[in-house]
Parts: sequence; structure tokens; C-alpha cells
Amino acid sequence: MAHASFGGARLAISLQALHLGASAMTVGLLMSLLMLVPTFVAVHVGRWVDRSGYRLPTALGLGGIALGEAVAALLPSLAGLAIASLLVGTAFMLAHVAVNNAIGHVAGASGRTRAFGFMAVGFSLSALAGPMVAGASIDLVGYRWAFAILAVLPFAAGLLLRRAPAMPRLEHTPERSRGGVLDLLRLPRLRAVLLVSALISAGWDLFTFLVPLHGARSGLSATAIGLVAGAFGVGSAAVRMALPWIARRVPEWKLLGAALVLAGAGYFVFPFCVTVGTMLPLALVLGVVLGCGQPVVMSLLHVTAPPERTGEAVGLRAAITSLGQTVLPLAFGAFGTALGMLPMFWAAATVLGLGGGFAASRPRLQ
Repeated sequence: MAHASFGGARLAISLQALHLGASAMTVGLLMSLLMLVPTFVAVHVGRWVDRSGYRLPTALGLGGIALGEAVAALLPSLAGLAIASLLVGTAFMLAHVAVNNAIGHVAGASGRTRAFGFMAVGFSLSALAGPMVAGASIDLVGYRWAFAILAVLPFAAGLLLRRAPAMPRLEHTPERSRGGVLDLLRLPRLRAVLLVSALISAGWDLFTFLVPLHGARSGLSATAIGLVAGAFGVGSAAVRMALPWIARRVPEWKLLGAALVLAGAGYFVFPFCVTVGTMLPLALVLGVVLGCGQPVVMSLLHVTAPPERTGEAVGLRAAITSLGQTVLPLAFGAFGTALGMLPMFWAAATVLGLGGGFAASRPRLQ
């Protein structure tokens, strides 16, 4: 529910900025503000979650999302939208890190991959529902009421939080508590998980960035590009429903390796697909192979991080992901402007393919 509100607010903020006459650069800046603070504070939030549990951080995160949307409703200006972006993005990260850490502990080792798979299915559905609610509300009742409607979702989630199970509190050893991020990065298995996680996230984010550009240059309409993006979402939701069955039969690292290699192959051939009929099935396949990665990564994160520092590890992953969402579009945009679309797709394909080979070579966790 929080993710649906976040996704709806992201769309509403960008649309209202355009309605107010903002340039494309200004809209891009507003979107970057969503992930600006999480890049720098996610690790600290993870440490706090390790110490305090997940209820208070989640409650504050839900309240922050609603507050940001209230600001956007009450201050319909670019300055108000900038404040709303900072509040909504930071607050969602707070709730996201806390809930991810809690799910890993409450589900236990035997049910962790299945639990993260179900959560990922929920994220796939909320990624569709949130923008749909925002768009319909804007058309029916305007921007102010659209933000107010979106603020109802985190409030309702807060009511559900009161019935959520408690997470067992872990004891902290003084030596571990004094450790920093570099201590986590010195753990080879955790470092490998974070690297593969960054590649899976990059493959996902690059789809949302590269495919609209390629579709527009291929002469597709906005509706057709939306259909291609929808096929990616359908593929990711479908594989996440089947993930418990797949995880029982394929080792985690082999699954991640295959996903990255297949994603690389998909990006390699994507420039040659210039019609809706060719892009749709390829987008569906990319959604399937990249959609299975995030739940498996979250499960491995809880296995490879010290038990009393899993929140910090989740926060570190969130910081890396937020940084990628800020930097990658800028880097690939400059790269594409200088060299064109084909080298951009092939560069992504090469990086993902090499990452797949690295993942597949990791030893199976016991």
C-alpha cells in the first residue's frame, strides 16, 4: 500500500510540474529528489532498524509519505512539489528498509524466498495500481484531491501495522555494533550479493529508461510504448508467482546468473526490434528474467549478513540502488547522445552478461 502511494505520488508530482509549466530538466530534478536523501541515509536507517525493530520506523515512514502528499496538495507550486518529493522519497525508503528487514526475520530461513517472492508480487501490482489511481483521480477531481486520495493509502497501511507481528529482538555484541559499512563490505559473500543486486537493479532501471527512448525513435506511439512497458510488468509479476516452485529446483546463484545472462541477451537484440509485435514478447521475457532477481537477492542478503546487522545490509543495498537510479540515466543519456542507441544497449548487455557469469560461478550456500 505504501508503494502504491509512492508510485502514484511520483507520477502526480511529474504531471503537476508539467501542468505548472516546468521544463523537462525541472521535472527530472524533482524525480531525482525522490532518491537523493535515501542515497546518503539508508545505511543509517538500517542500523536504526537493527536497534529498534521495524514498527516505529515503518510508522514514521508511512506518516512521512502522507505528510509529503499533504504538502503537495496544500502548496501547488514547484517549491511545494520539491518538498513533497524529498518527504515522500525519504519516508518510503524508511518504511521499505524496515519492512524488508522484518520480513526476512519473521519468515525464517525456510520461508524467506517465498515471503520475498510474495512481497515482490505485491510490488508489481502496486506499481500498476498507484499510477492508475493517481491518473484517474487527477482527471476526475484535480491534483489537490489526487494527492489527498493517495495519502489515504499510507494511513490505511498504518492501521494494518497495528496488527502486524512483532519481530524478535536480537542481541548486539559490542564489537559488531562498532563496525561500519566497510566491515560489511569486507565479507566476501555479502559483497557478491550486493554486486549482483546492483546489476539486477540496473537491468530493471535501464529498461524503464532505454525502452521509451528506443520506442520513440522507432516511431511508436505513447500507447504502444505503454503496452511494451506493461508487458515487462506482466512478466515480472508472473515469474514472482512461480518463484517458490522455481527456487526449490534451481540454486540461488545459478538462478541469478541465468537471469543476468538472459537479460544481457535480451538487451543485445532489443535494438533490432522496431515494431510492437517484436518488442512485446522481448519485454515480457525481460520482465520474467529480471523479475525473479530481487526476491532471491533479498533472501541471500539475510543469509550472508551478520544476523544482528541485516537492517544495515538492507539499508546499504537501498543506498546502492538509489545511487544507481540517480546516476545511471544521466550516464547512459550522455553515452547515448554521443554514440547512439545501439552501443548503449550493447554496453548494458555486456555488463549484465559478465555479471551473470560471476553470479553463476558463486558456490551454493548451505
